[in-house]
Amino acid sequence: MPADFHEVRFPLDVALRGSGGPTRLTEIVTLASGREHRNSRWADSRRRYDAGFGIRTLDALHAVVSFFEERRGRLYGFRYRDRVDFRSGPPGRAIAPTDQLLGTGDGATRVFPLAKTYGGGPLPYRRLIAKPVAESVRAAVAGVEVARAAVSCDATTGLLTFAAPPAAGAPVTAGFEFDVPVRFDTDELTVNLEAFTAGEIPKVPLVEIVP
Repeated sequence: MPADFHEVRFPLDVALRGSGGPTRLTEIVTLASGREHRNSRWADSRRRYDAGFGIRTLDALHAVVSFFEERRGRLYGFRYRDRVDFRSGPPGRAIAPTDQLLGTGDGATRVFPLAKTYGGGPLPYRRLIAKPVAESVRAAVAGVEVARAAVSCDATTGLLTFAAPPAAGAPVTAGFEFDVPVRFDTDELTVNLEAFTAGEIPKVPLVEIVP
């Protein structure tokens, strides 16, 4: 485990009421003709969240403050459950071992990184998954589920390791749940108790990181 990352999950009851999602950085230059040149500055999207929307009680507020203090503000990363995007398939569908294509066997390779592909059009986006929920992972080779004893998953890296290398040409797939590696995007939590009891929501910004 990296020294600056803690393998713990942000309070789940708060996270499931939070807001946020993926962001990208696109540079746009408008020419004299009115046409645009657009360039993506990031190869991968980066997710941002505000967990403050999930704080509804003083107990939840206390739990977040405690979690913030233990992480030393922005110093240590941690796991966060994105309520919209936490499975290899849609949130309302059961995990299947054929959800996501990870690669194709070559008869020698035993290790495959977990990944999730978004879109099926001309330019699908492949996202590496580094923080899976290990006990949720199901794998298949050529459409046949592999016994749990014959495959293992590192929950800290997202690497799937088969006891025997999948046969050459065989599609390797997996289904899984996962968390997002994030950190607090502030070193200061401002809590106005009077405003909180009146219904004001404190801001708790989080940003995705590469663990």
